[in-house]
Amino acid sequence: MNKLKLGLVFIFVIAGVAGFIYLNESAMVVRILSILAGFLLAAVTARFTTQGQEFYVFCRESSEEAKKVVWPSRKETLQTSGVVFAFVIAMALFLWLIDAGLMSLVKVMMNPDA
Repeated sequence: MNKLKLGLVFIFVIAGVAGFIYLNESAMVVRILSILAGFLLAAVTARFTTQGQEFYVFCRESSEEAKKVVWPSRKETLQTSGVVFAFVIAMALFLWLIDAGLMSLVKVMMNPDA
């Protein structure tokens, strides 16, 4: 029975896309509604499959876990962002100095007369 439901999910998705293609002379709103109807029917059907039920449980548990997260305060976020930006600038300057030094070395090696 589960495979039949998954087959219906696939058929609904294909029907929505086929409707979009078949209705190429219709208004874009009608074409997009065709796709949305196909995906909505597929989602409702998928909800009643074993995999759909497991996915629903996973989403519910993930939502509960996300509520337990302690998010940083505005001050902590700004401080961390400041440290990251400072490090990026310091690394950019360091790499620029290394690049300039190596370029000067290559110029000296390529033109020993000067």
